[in-house]
Amino acid sequence: MVKAVLFDVAGTLAMPEARDAWLAGAAASVGVDLGGDGAAPALAAELEVAGRPGGPYPSHVPEAVAADYAARDRDPAAHRAGYVGLLSTVALPDPRLAVALYERTLASSGWTVYPDAIPTLMALRDRGVATAAVSNVGFDLRPVLAGLGLLEHLDAVVLSYEVGAVKPEPAIFAAACTAVGVAPADTLMVGDHAAADGGAADAGIRTLLLPMSRAGEDHGLAAVLALV
Repeated sequence: MVKAVLFDVAGTLAMPEARDAWLAGAAASVGVDLGGDGAAPALAAELEVAGRPGGPYPSHVPEAVAADYAARDRDPAAHRAGYVGLLSTVALPDPRLAVALYERTLASSGWTVYPDAIPTLMALRDRGVATAAVSNVGFDLRPVLAGLGLLEHLDAVVLSYEVGAVKPEPAIFAAACTAVGVAPADTLMVGDHAAADGGAADAGIRTLLLPMSRAGEDHGLAAVLALV
């Protein structure tokens, strides 16, 4: 019997907003005019490739930011320095944009919840199944989860930088099981990343992997309810 379900966040419960909106929102926050020459979409695509918090992973990590990037999910300062450093490698119309782009990820306005996430969490609670968010991240995701309407439906939030363990390390999954008071054998992990989320198996937790869906689309989380 499944008594608890652990959920990854990015790519499982929610997704960062569309990259064009990400750039537009960050630019507006610092009063940067992106111009009307049609260059903004190309810049947004370049920034996403360079390294966007919440994904996808960067195509290349320069040596100058490699140490911070490697430690990003264990230390908030490294998370900020690593991602701001990556975004600063792109030729920006204003250097303030790198920080603004990073900080947009810290607010719920920079994210989109999957439409089937809240109904799934509510259904699990109705069945008496505990839930927790388990995320590799270097900042407090709770304000984001709250703004998206997810936090009130979760029994625990377990973040890598707070517990000192990063998925796929078994310790982070063990911490999540402890947080909801359920044994690993009675727990299900739901994520999108085979290497990171699949590490739950080493902690004795059954795992369901759902390939990342586009923002705004149902993510297929009904599959979770079929296993409970």
